[in-house]
Amino acid sequence: LGRSAEPVRVLVTGAAGQIAYSLLFGIAKGDVFGKDQPITLILLDITPMLPVLGGVVMELQDCALPLLREVIPTDKEEVAFKDLDAAILVGSMPRREGMERKDLLKANVAIFKSQGAALEKYAKKTVKVLVVGNPANTNCLIAAKSAPSIPKENFSCLTRLDHNRARSQVAMRCGVPATQVKNVIIWGNHSSTQYPDVHHCKVNMAGSDLACFDAVKDDDWLKGAFISTVQQRGAAVIAARKLSSAMSAAKAICDHMRDIWSGTPEGEFVSMGVYSSSNSYGVAEDLIYSFPVHIKDKQWKIVDGLAINEFSRGKMDATAAELVEERDTAVTFLSA
Repeated sequence: LGRSAEPVRVLVTGAAGQIAYSLLFGIAKGDVFGKDQPITLILLDITPMLPVLGGVVMELQDCALPLLREVIPTDKEEVAFKDLDAAILVGSMPRREGMERKDLLKANVAIFKSQGAALEKYAKKTVKVLVVGNPANTNCLIAAKSAPSIPKENFSCLTRLDHNRARSQVAMRCGVPATQVKNVIIWGNHSSTQYPDVHHCKVNMAGSDLACFDAVKDDDWLKGAFISTVQQRGAAVIAARKLSSAMSAAKAICDHMRDIWSGTPEGEFVSMGVYSSSNSYGVAEDLIYSFPVHIKDKQWKIVDGLAINEFSRGKMDATAAELVEERDTAVTFLSA
């Protein structure tokens, strides 16, 4: 056991909510940090949710899991953020009927400013922070700016769900399992302006890797309905279930965190929202923007040198423009 005998301290916020309900079991049973890595789970939610959280704790106990050393439910940031190895920030202010986007941003800036400051004050400087709560890219940027002594590279936001959605759409179209589709890219914001790009995607058909466009053989679909299906998928799930994606979001969070912890396979890249500084794709600085990344030794690197055609350029710029506008609005609230 050696190195793994010491438990990793993992925080999940919004821990009484529905994404967390699907997520906690995956983490606790070893899907994310490794099959022999003990875990201390810290569960943060707002005070009115503590009774519900108590029920979640009972269920985690009742799973009788070998790796779960301790579960700590709390409504206090100084308890939640102490000595963390990983923080998964799921809790955010959801958009209510008739709410202006600006009001939503303002409420979330307050939350993520506070949580960033708590990371700064209490967490390990090596903590890996994944922001899931929407608007995820901008919330992640605010948290990072509020924790100046934690490296900016330690912050990322979730676009893996969009990445998995794109992979799955291509796989279904080609009649292969999703694992035979690799190197799709989500560029930009985790919003309906995101750009799901398959120009560098490979599909394994009958034992050999084909370019996605050659495998699918339907350029109109790939440049039209495919993109809008992925962009609108979250809304489609809400329309059908009357609840937002939870099972698939939890799976994507596990994928994202596992890849940070154990790296990506050789020759494959994944999508995550990361700091845009010194990227080679002409994306503005000081944004959290989704890029294709390789991960090794818990460090991500943006995949460089991918050819970008005019079609892609336009879509990459559009989602960047939305992020710049979101950031500029959020930053005015930050100083308030």
